[in-house]
Amino acid sequence: MTPMEKNMNKHHLATITILVKDRHAQAPDVNKILTAHGDMIIARLGVNVQKYCVEHCTAMITIAVEETVKEINTLTEKLDEIYGIVAKVSIMTE
Repeated sequence: MTPMEKNMNKHHLATITILVKDRHAQAPDVNKILTAHGDMIIARLGVNVQKYCVEHCTAMITIAVEETVKEINTLTEKLDEIYGIVAKVSIMTE
């Protein structure tokens, strides 16, 4: 196994920050994807951006994950493909 192949299989720690522009409309789609990838999620924090919002509320979710770079990027891309969702990843380990 080459050093590059070995690094591809290495698990990394990362955070994925998810901006949900309409929590009520998009939460089911986001939660479906997060549930499907639940084995890689080690922590989750959800915040309502607007304190007293009733509908069309913006929310932000940050998840901590541990997995290969490929799997982390795949999850981020799946989330980012949902209309009204912006997902960004920050891989913290080498």
